[in-house]
Amino acid sequence: MDNRYESFVETFRQKLIDATGYGEDRIFYKSREEYPPTSGDRLFVKQFEANGVTEVCALYVGDLYEEYRRGLGMDMIVKDVVKRLQGISRTDIIEKAKIISDYDKIKNYLFIRLINKNKYEADLRDSVYRTIGDIAMVLYVRMGEIEGYTSSMKVKQHMLEKWDMDRDEVFEAALLNTYFISPPRIYCWEKMLFDTHYEGENFMNLLSDYPIRRGAVGNCLSTVKRTNGAVAVFLPGVASRLADLMQGNLYLVFTSIHEVMIHNEKTADPEDLRHVLIDTIKETTPEEDVLTFHIYHYDRATGIFSLCDEED
Repeated sequence: MDNRYESFVETFRQKLIDATGYGEDRIFYKSREEYPPTSGDRLFVKQFEANGVTEVCALYVGDLYEEYRRGLGMDMIVKDVVKRLQGISRTDIIEKAKIISDYDKIKNYLFIRLINKNKYEADLRDSVYRTIGDIAMVLYVRMGEIEGYTSSMKVKQHMLEKWDMDRDEVFEAALLNTYFISPPRIYCWEKMLFDTHYEGENFMNLLSDYPIRRGAVGNCLSTVKRTNGAVAVFLPGVASRLADLMQGNLYLVFTSIHEVMIHNEKTADPEDLRHVLIDTIKETTPEEDVLTFHIYHYDRATGIFSLCDEED
């Protein structure tokens, strides 16, 4: 850490302590190498604590330092950060923390998000999740809205134990919530290119026979929100509906955490798909959005998801 950067961090921290009235122990610095390791140095701010849940905001000080170097004054940076922290305190996060130990009150806020099990092994410690191959289906709880973005936290093992609920029952409830929060959709690339308001195709409507593509091109599956949309294939009834429309088994190609390409087993080769996936990730997928480099399979008869072996 050079002297100018070190001086900025310490001065900024002290000014933030003064501006918020928080004690020294509530605003602390961690380098990028410290657990949990991330892409940058952070200044952590403990917002509140309730029912054993601590809300901590992480500020990436490297980004703030770059703003300072470009001429933005220290006081302006502090003022902007304080405004954001106050925005968090105005959300319903505190109220959610108060009820988080009561399953009946919190269950409607549970949802599932996908991450790579191996890459985020440290982050998954004590978390509640299922695994399929190298994909972790992680249980989260929605804590509130901050400036249009959803604030959430992983459900920890001790929370599940406090609820005294069956893990599978909780997971099924969370999967159903995820479905209704952001329903699954198939997206046609040509429509996405020319229609900025395009919201995808509702292939789950059982009253219509959606004209799904059964050829080599495949179908792009995501959700209405198109954020963390790859989870759509694991939502209740989705894979079986797709397999019925395809009239066969499926190959799943997770091009990112936001979408998954669905292919007909009869018209696709997993090794070809694997090469396409690797090229797609290298060319278009940001590192933080990569889910897996493997191809997955769905069996229509058994309803089982599995990892395709390299020799398949």
